[in-house]
Amino acid sequence: MARRQLVILSRHSDKDGGLAPLGARKDLEEALSLRNTAADHVGGHVLYGPGIELELPPEQDPVLQMLLTVSDEDIAWSVILRLAREMQWKILDPSNGRELSP
Repeated sequence: MARRQLVILSRHSDKDGGLAPLGARKDLEEALSLRNTAADHVGGHVLYGPGIELELPPEQDPVLQMLLTVSDEDIAWSVILRLAREMQWKILDPSNGRELSP
């Protein structure tokens, strides 16, 4: 079965009207670790959470976007919706262009 991939973006705009960064890399990693999502080793670019994997762009700080991969459909969606709501994320499905902002 193909794993579904989504793009995580900020819901907010920057001063020029473009998308604002998601946040500083260290702040994102810390906030996600409090939500049971973290790398399996220090400095890792992939953060693992319940039913999901978040890929941080290597060497990017602040982080502008992340790639989210659904690894377990049964539990991923409640996790994704909670994270998006709490972290103020916009979720884009690149396969169909649909956007989700809970």
